[in-house]
Amino acid sequence: MAENIMETKIDQLVSFVQRHKSVPLDALARSVQLPPSTAELICAILEKGGIVDLVYPLNITEKPSVSFRMLPIEPASPSYDDIKGKVISSYSFSSDGVPASVKIIDTEKEKYYVVSLIEFGTATKIFLDLIKEEMLRSVPTVTSSDVSDAEKAMAMREEFKSVIRKYIAQFKLGKEAEEVIVGVLLHKLFGLGEIDVLNQDDWLEEIIINNSKSPIGVYHRRLGWLKTNIYMPDEDSIFNYASQIGRRVGRQIATLTPILDARLETGDRVCATLSPISAHGNTITIRRFARNPWTIVNLVGEPGYSMTPEMAGMLWQAIHYEMNILIAGGTASGKTTALNALAAFIPPNQRVVTIEDTRELMLPPYQWNWIPLLTRAPNAEGLGEVTMLDMLTTSLRMRPDRIILGEMRRQREAEVLFEAMHTGHSVCATLHADTGMQALRRLTSPPINLPPSDLDSVHLLVVQYRDRRKNVRRTLEICEIVGGEKETDLSTNVVYRWRPRTDSFDMVGEPNKYLKELNLHTGMTKEEIYQDIKNRATIIKWMIANKLSDIDSVGRIMALYYSKPKEILDIAKRSISGKDKK
Repeated sequence: MAENIMETKIDQLVSFVQRHKSVPLDALARSVQLPPSTAELICAILEKGGIVDLVYPLNITEKPSVSFRMLPIEPASPSYDDIKGKVISSYSFSSDGVPASVKIIDTEKEKYYVVSLIEFGTATKIFLDLIKEEMLRSVPTVTSSDVSDAEKAMAMREEFKSVIRKYIAQFKLGKEAEEVIVGVLLHKLFGLGEIDVLNQDDWLEEIIINNSKSPIGVYHRRLGWLKTNIYMPDEDSIFNYASQIGRRVGRQIATLTPILDARLETGDRVCATLSPISAHGNTITIRRFARNPWTIVNLVGEPGYSMTPEMAGMLWQAIHYEMNILIAGGTASGKTTALNALAAFIPPNQRVVTIEDTRELMLPPYQWNWIPLLTRAPNAEGLGEVTMLDMLTTSLRMRPDRIILGEMRRQREAEVLFEAMHTGHSVCATLHADTGMQALRRLTSPPINLPPSDLDSVHLLVVQYRDRRKNVRRTLEICEIVGGEKETDLSTNVVYRWRPRTDSFDMVGEPNKYLKELNLHTGMTKEEIYQDIKNRATIIKWMIANKLSDIDSVGRIMALYYSKPKEILDIAKRSISGKDKK
């Protein structure tokens, strides 16, 4: 797997002894540029593994020596040079100091995600295995309560890393080698080994283990499902990882409880199953929590291109003036991504409560009055469950200005959410549905089964779509819910629609209900509303042109806009007009 082997001073030490069969300790220390006491410490550990012998003469005037015993021959690492095809992408990243390089190879039949890691020499590998047990006694004890709290878990991980670094420093192996060794040991002792490395690649959305006979798979943001060049050693290794994840959150996975739903300390959601429930073997699926969430700039500009600046301007206006918005779409269509992008538009002086099963939403730092709530599954005894309905009911006692619901699934959740709309709270939520009309049917049919009259509180319906053929995500529709002559007659008035043949967006209708609602609450005329949308679109274009796309930059611009809207608009207009002249 590795293209490079990192030779440490431990490998150099063993190699020197092997060449000379027996060598004085002080000469050995000089050869690898280590103090004699440090070389002696390393040799004492290697002696336990049967690699060398430390010989202390009876005569105290004579110096100790080191003699070579044996060095196991490792099987050759598998080569992936036989994967012939076109390299369509390559990049590098680092995971806790462990460098990794990725090549994505298209063989025409399928695509491969080939990751190369720096490996250690045989002597260093044996040395690290020998010190693991002693090091584990030095690290802090981890309890399930520590890891179930994300902030505590991250602090615990850093403490763990600090202890490992301090322990390794005594061997004086050099800064570069120590950094890589600390990262590798952190992954092995506290994490999930090579999976932890994959979990630092921000291009990946999912990491899957189907069984030990199949390669680990990944879902790449741009290229979809890919096979990796990493295999799990056996089914027991998959079970051990799943058990380790479960223990940290106070859950158990075993023959009687063969399904585990849990979270890593990073916030990533994990689903694991055991054979024979999963017929081909034990499985683990990790849905990665976005470290650098997409903003509206990423959605409108590169790399998303999923809506136009004018569409984004209208949604920004709707969020600003506290309209209720539902975001619908199929699996992996970008519902949560869109919801997260829209949440950044909320004015900074408002109190926001978010409710999710898995922590996916990330608001800008300027939104200081934010309470993120997470549901909790019951423990092994069936106790301690906190449902989304519990969180939703609780949130109404927190005097929120905005309630953001990760996903609406059940009738009671929907009833409480719509009651919140009726009592003046601004609400955003997601819903599984492929079109606007399908969203209406889902809302008014079991299991949600809302009265059609309740849907009058929804101002805009945003529908996300994933084109599986081209692997692109687009905003399929922005529409209104409108009633007919009868109370049960509901339909959608589509304002914007995506045309898949030309990959373009058209404004196909006028948002009559939206215009009336906004006029009622703000006094703006139709012309003023459209001009305001145009102005916001100009600011978004300016942000795209100046690459102000990260969540901190977008949050800062929003905070400035709400305090000085004219100044920000003037800056955007001048900047864009200046670029146009050039």
